[in-house]
Amino acid sequence: MTEQLNECELDEKPVLNILYQDDYMVAVDKPAGLFVHRSFLDRHEKYFALQLVRDQVGKYVYPIHRLDKPTSGVLLFALDEKTAKALNELFDQRAIEKTYFALVRGFLNECGVVDYPLKPKLDKIGDKFASQDKEAQLAITEYQTLQQGVINKPVGRYDSVRYSLVRLKPKTGRRHQIRRHLAHLRFPIIGDVNYGDNKQNPFFHQEFGFKRLMLFAQSLQFDHPVTKKPIMISASFDQQWQQLFDQLEWQVELA
Repeated sequence: MTEQLNECELDEKPVLNILYQDDYMVAVDKPAGLFVHRSFLDRHEKYFALQLVRDQVGKYVYPIHRLDKPTSGVLLFALDEKTAKALNELFDQRAIEKTYFALVRGFLNECGVVDYPLKPKLDKIGDKFASQDKEAQLAITEYQTLQQGVINKPVGRYDSVRYSLVRLKPKTGRRHQIRRHLAHLRFPIIGDVNYGDNKQNPFFHQEFGFKRLMLFAQSLQFDHPVTKKPIMISASFDQQWQQLFDQLEWQVELA
């Protein structure tokens, strides 16, 4: 199914918030609705994070990891090929700690670990020549529920709507890992058109007035590949997340 984010489509050229920059790398706060770079899916897109960051810092940048178009949050680029290689090695070695937040359907239990292998997620066009019979790969996600709330309005066969705010730390980096793991637990992310709830998503749009995937890449933590000093790069919840917290009367603080 194709990602659809109507309200999150970007009509005006965005200026990305730079969260961290030094001589070796730069990190920005990617908004929901923005592709990281050009692909076969983006024929009608105007803007891409890679080009926007390149224009803002005035030099070529190397993408280190990816966030799906509908996911917002910390996105990291290297400023030279050597640093790019070193950062990619840190990701491969699982030496970069990633923290996400998600709003999910239902009351998820307080904390746990999802250890559920995932088969590689292939694109119908981009991966049409790849083997379709690859074995499932190790995939592990730690999670902790921080808030729970109820809206007393009926949806489907339920007389009320329950939400949980969950903090997640993926220990592996499979495609759509968090989205697929939460769907596996039967607590899909609100706004997920691929793995979510086709009754809850329209209700959320009507109730809160916006339509998007409620998944936020909040921070990256690692040792700097050149200086070896510990680095913590983090983003803040955007206005739509804050609106959600206000309506549900949640007090959410980032560590």
